[in-house]
Amino acid sequence: MYRWQKGDPTCYNMCCAFDLNSTYSHLLKAIQLCMAKTPTSIAKSLRSYRQIHKVSGLVLALFLILSAVTGIFLAWKKNFDVLQPVTQTGETLEMNDWQPVVQLSAKALLAVDSLGLKTENIDRIEYRPSKGIAKVIFDTGSWEVQIDAKTLEVFSVAKRHSDWIEKIHDGSIISDLFKVISMNFLGIGLLLLSFSGLWLWYGPRKIRKMKS
Repeated sequence: MYRWQKGDPTCYNMCCAFDLNSTYSHLLKAIQLCMAKTPTSIAKSLRSYRQIHKVSGLVLALFLILSAVTGIFLAWKKNFDVLQPVTQTGETLEMNDWQPVVQLSAKALLAVDSLGLKTENIDRIEYRPSKGIAKVIFDTGSWEVQIDAKTLEVFSVAKRHSDWIEKIHDGSIISDLFKVISMNFLGIGLLLLSFSGLWLWYGPRKIRKMKS
């Protein structure tokens, strides 16, 4: 059911209380009521939404700039070696010939011995079936070791700059909790900017149409 509230300064001058039995006819009545607004009430609504849009944009500006810049870098990470090392190709694609994880990690640790990395610094090991190699990735310093999955030959020891850029992008560089909070904040903020922006675009056209 809808409860209409007189004198409400919010957009559309109404307070909607939906229940699970709301029907299409109820929604149609609400739309018709919205269309019946006067130019003066629409102008007041636009002033309120313009302020909301401006404040939201200023608050979200830093997050949006960081997200946009890091997002561009991440989109190109496969195309530039400085962002992510090129994936090498191993001797064979036969998985039966590949070495176990224990030997791969031991070989990788020898390769980064001078960097002071230990077993507990290993973040993950990625096998690449289409390349015949394994990538041993460390959580400290964003280091990556590429190893032939069969011969255990070390192909490269290099930094994965895309990893720390991704952590900035999603906020996990601070903490997992901050990641969840910042991503929700950014998502809700973008929705608010989108809806207020659409109303700021449509409202003046509505006023001109009503006056003509």
